[in-house]
This record gives sequence, structure tokens and C-alpha cells, in this order.
Amino acid sequence: MRLGRIAAPLALLATPLAAQTSGDTAPASYPVEEKSIGDLDAAMASGEASSAAITQAYIDRIAALDDRGPQLNAVIALLPGAMAEARLRDAERAAGRVRGPMHGIPVIVKDNIETTGPVPTTAGSFALENNVTDRDAPLVARLRAAGAVILGKANLSEWANFRSNDSTSGWSAVGGLTRNPYALDRNSCGSSSGSAVAAAASLAAGAVGTETDGSITCPASSNGVVGFKPTVGLVSRRFVVPISHSQDTAGPMTRSVRDAAIMLGAMAGVDPGDPATAAAQGRVSDYAGLLGRDVLNGLQIGVPRDRLGDDEALIAQFEQALDVLRAQGATIVDIADSRSGLDGLGDAEFQVLLSEFKADIADYLQGLPDGVKNGGVEARNLADLMAFNMADKDRELQYFDQSLFVAAQAQEGLDDPAYIAARDKAKRLAGPMGIDRMLAEHRVTILALPTRSPVWLSTLGEGDAFTGPSASGLPAQAGYPHLTVPMGLIGGLPVGISFIGSAWTDDFLLQVGDAYERAADARVPPQYLASVGAGAEQVRP
Repeated sequence: MRLGRIAAPLALLATPLAAQTSGDTAPASYPVEEKSIGDLDAAMASGEASSAAITQAYIDRIAALDDRGPQLNAVIALLPGAMAEARLRDAERAAGRVRGPMHGIPVIVKDNIETTGPVPTTAGSFALENNVTDRDAPLVARLRAAGAVILGKANLSEWANFRSNDSTSGWSAVGGLTRNPYALDRNSCGSSSGSAVAAAASLAAGAVGTETDGSITCPASSNGVVGFKPTVGLVSRRFVVPISHSQDTAGPMTRSVRDAAIMLGAMAGVDPGDPATAAAQGRVSDYAGLLGRDVLNGLQIGVPRDRLGDDEALIAQFEQALDVLRAQGATIVDIADSRSGLDGLGDAEFQVLLSEFKADIADYLQGLPDGVKNGGVEARNLADLMAFNMADKDRELQYFDQSLFVAAQAQEGLDDPAYIAARDKAKRLAGPMGIDRMLAEHRVTILALPTRSPVWLSTLGEGDAFTGPSASGLPAQAGYPHLTVPMGLIGGLPVGISFIGSAWTDDFLLQVGDAYERAADARVPPQYLASVGAGAEQVRP
């Protein structure tokens, strides 16, 4: 069961998930575990399954694995209209209208992304438990237009892990602690914890996460799935609870690169309400249609050796992945000076995130529909959220504080010269002087790194025990694309390999990741072990 549960007016969330179908007789179920989007599409095309049967199977699986059995706590709520939406997609298919490869495919979106219907968008906080905007974020509207069934909302690290320096990733007051399906006592990383676990455990065909710095790629790597952080501006951020307009983006989290490419093709596009997407005009591709090519033969791949850390097992696993790339004809070019000239980058990014969060969260709260602002969401700015947490500290502050909120509240605003200088410095150092310099000076097309070390034990109240370097920093700070693909297990825990490129190379990174994935075949499905090591027992329904 969930450690936190949204209260009235949403009584439907107290209803057993398996019962949230419709008034009609439930359709015959379909075995969805580890099925790709292509598998599901083929089953529907052949008449072997319907969208309703597939949706029901995921609902049943959520009830069995998320609420019972391993109690993954990956899903905060199902959308009560999901079964009706699935039946509508079936009716369209029967009438000869198939919208594309996402037609009838159930997906889960992170609970900082707004969706139409009676379920709130909480960002994991009870401050937003009445945030029922009844509007789709444009990325959700695009998924629906492509035929996807929006199945539910995923748990997350509260406020996308931007509330405290001492937070435990994967925990929110509303959703409780998300558990890693490979070892239930291990962390799921964050902040897109529930999205990653939902994809790994086949609780949906795919999921949508969001990233500011590492929030898609770390949980994807840590839960054995593909995670793609697009170039900032490729996917609209409107009606998504923000941290930073310089770095925020949504992206797909799936069990294969092809599935991620299919989802990205549905999500990407220009949104007049998000000025950053203007640069996407003419840059959206048929991402899935470009896959299957022999792009590794002759490809020059840079490896920043000074960013590998000292985890011998991780480095050994990474070297095996590099051997796979070499066997496909790629040339690995060692880079020893990736940090040269980048002094102060981390401090600049931190200043940007603090300043932009204070401004952007106020813009989001003040832009909520009047009915929401008059119907239970009383906060209008960061100071109000801080006051809410203090008044509800038994639920909100029981495990860690709000030190990042405090630091953000102390910022002067977006016209502050210190912020402007930090913003310009972060972009310049991470992009032109960071990724772009390495690519040009070493004559390589992309960079490759281990995404993150294996995850740590979840210790609520004791924070995260991060170990080793992360690959997410430079592409996050620059706003460039970053793809992580499973590269195997270390001690029973998943790790990923990251592919990083310059701005708007999203399509090529997906081609590289697909080629590596096909050659390596490194993903191992989760076994829902209580822990890792000798004698670990499976936890099943």
C-alpha cells in the first residue's frame, strides 16, 4: 500500500485499482509483461488483443505489483477515464482509423505533468492535492492525439527532488517511497522514480519522466530501462510543474530505444505557449523510422576518461560496453581533459536553479485556473509553499527539511545580475566550452560515459548515498540531448551507458543507442528480490 494517499475530494483513489475500469464487463486480459509497443500494436492489428484488454492487463498488474506483492509504489493514481479511452481507440481501429504506432497504447506520466480529468497533479506534495486543472499538458495532448491511452500518474521524488539537500530519492508525501524492482531495499533514484519503475515492471507500455539534471537518466539507469532527455525545446514544458526553464524537459522512459523513439515522435513539437519550442520548428523527425541503421561502423566516440570515477566494477562493465561498440566498427577516442576550463560550472548551475525555481514556481501557481486557486490550492508563490510545509510538517517534513526552498526564496529575481551572469556562464561552459569543445577538438561525433553507479540502500531520513560521478551534468546544463541504455547488471543491480551529443542531435543519439542495444542485448528484466546477494528471495503477489 502507499505510504501517502490523496484524500477527498478524490475518493476514487481509495478504490482498489483493479476496480477502476468502467461499468462494462472487464475485457479478457492479455499478457503484457515485457511486451514492446510494437508487440502490442501488432497484437491489436491482428485482433489477438484489444486496447481495452491491454489496458485492463496493466491495471491488474499495477494492483498486483504496485499495491500488493512487492508494493513498488510507482503509481500514485490511475485515471478513471483510461478504460473508456481504450475502448474508444478500439472503436476507431474497428472503423479503420489507426492514428499510428501509439494507437491504443497505455502510458503513465509523471505526477508533475497535468492531465485532463479528476486526478490532481501534485508533484508529490499535499500542497497540490487539490490541483485538478482538468487540462492536458501539450505533451499529453500530443500523446492522446497519437492514440495513446493515458493510464495514470507516476510517483516521483517530491517537487522533482528540489526541496532539500538531504532528500531520499523516490519519496513523496503523497506517494510514499518508490521501490526498485531489482532489489526492493535499494533506491530507485529520481526524480522520475515512479516513471522508471513503471516502465521496468511493465506497469505500462512506457512512461514519461522529466529532467532538470539527472531526473530521467539516473532512474532509468538504476531501474534497467532506456531514458531519453531531449534537447531543451523539443518537447513542450507548459502545464508541467517547473524547476528551471533553462534546463527542464520531459522525455520518454521505456524498455527499449525503439519504444522511446516512438513515444518521442508523438511528444515532440512546437508549442506557442512554450517559447523554447520555437527552435524545434523543422527539427522533429520520424525517430523510430530512422532506427535499424548501421550507424556504429566508422563512428568516432569520445570517452572523457577523467569522468569515469574509481568504481572498478562499473568501469569494467563500461569497458565491456565499449568493446561491443568497437565490435560494430566504432572507434573509441580517449579524452583526458574534459574538465579543462570548466571551473565554477556547478556553482553557476546551482545559482540558476535556485533563481529560476523561485520565479518559475510562482508563475506556475499564479497561472492555475481560477477554479483551482479558489478551490483548494492556496499557494501563490514559494513562500506560501514553505509555510504550508511548516504547517503540515508531520506529513511533509517527517524525513527531511526544505533547505533548497529556503535557499531559493533568498534569491533576488531573474533581473539579478548574479543570476544573469550564472545563467550565461553555465550555458557557455557546459555547451560551447564543454561538450562542443570536446567533440570538435577530438574529432568525435558523440560522447559515451557510464550513466551512474549502482544504486544505494533506501534510508528514509538519512538522505541519498550517491557514489561515483554522474553523466548528466553537462548535457543538462547545456540543454543538450542525453540517452541512457541498459548495459547490464553489477551485483544484481542495473547500470546504463550514456550517449551524449550536441544540440538537436536527438535523432542520431537514438540511432546510436538502438544500434548498441541490438548488439549488446544487455537488459535483464527485474526479479523483484527483497535484496541483492546470496539467499535473496523473490517478492511476488
